[in-house]
Amino acid sequence: MVMIFAAEEYTGFMKIFMTYLLPVIIIMAIAGILAFLLAFLGQKLAVKRDEKIDVIKSLLAGANCGGCGYAGCDAFAEALNKGEAKMSQCKPTTPENKALISNVLGIANVVEEPMVACVKCGGGHNCLDKGGYVGYGDCESVDMLSGGTKACPVGCMGLNTCSTVCGYNAVGVNRENGCSEVDFSKCVACGACVKACPQRIISFIPQKAKVYVACSNNEPGKEVNKYCKVGCIGCGICQRNCPNDAIHVVDNLAVIDYAKCTGCGICAEKCPKKTIHLK
Repeated sequence: MVMIFAAEEYTGFMKIFMTYLLPVIIIMAIAGILAFLLAFLGQKLAVKRDEKIDVIKSLLAGANCGGCGYAGCDAFAEALNKGEAKMSQCKPTTPENKALISNVLGIANVVEEPMVACVKCGGGHNCLDKGGYVGYGDCESVDMLSGGTKACPVGCMGLNTCSTVCGYNAVGVNRENGCSEVDFSKCVACGACVKACPQRIISFIPQKAKVYVACSNNEPGKEVNKYCKVGCIGCGICQRNCPNDAIHVVDNLAVIDYAKCTGCGICAEKCPKKTIHLK
């Protein structure tokens, strides 16, 4: 009887073992083997990261603004190390750190003139609308929907696309005139707003510049006059009065040569449309 009971007990244990415990043990063994193989192969097949990339990244501004055209500073650092990008593409990084990065890369350091972004439009409420627009959306979405809200084909819509992408709170809509403006004291010229603006009216000017033309319309003056009170009409008064030959009307639009401009402000004073702004 004892032997029969022991045999039955053993049979029951083996049934439980085979049904429940053995599969668990097998799964654990397979998992352990796979973990070992992954760790082993991970070390053997791992692509070694160039230590210079981390050094370069530590010297970048760390803004991750995307103005350089890459998805963050890490991607830009890798592109620099591969020679696929230029240091000039990153505006926020200080000149001192750019010099250090050039040294790490073993390339000549190119000293660049500091720049800032500038909204080359002063229209806003001074420019007629195509029609009433009521609803949500930024400049980009409204531009895709209806080609913009302004009668001027390159008029600032003032719907905050530029301010949304700016990581430095350096650009926003002036509620008094309904047009975007740059706070030059905060701008680092990352280029995010330049790329985001669907009207393409934001561009770079030298940080030291004293004046700028707040218009981007190349249409004849009589056309500009139909819908904008402060648009450039290409009259040439600024050109005739500039003592340094630093401003000329090119394709119906006043253009400043900053290499010659001394910032005297005479062009802004003489402009009949008040299109030229003192910075």
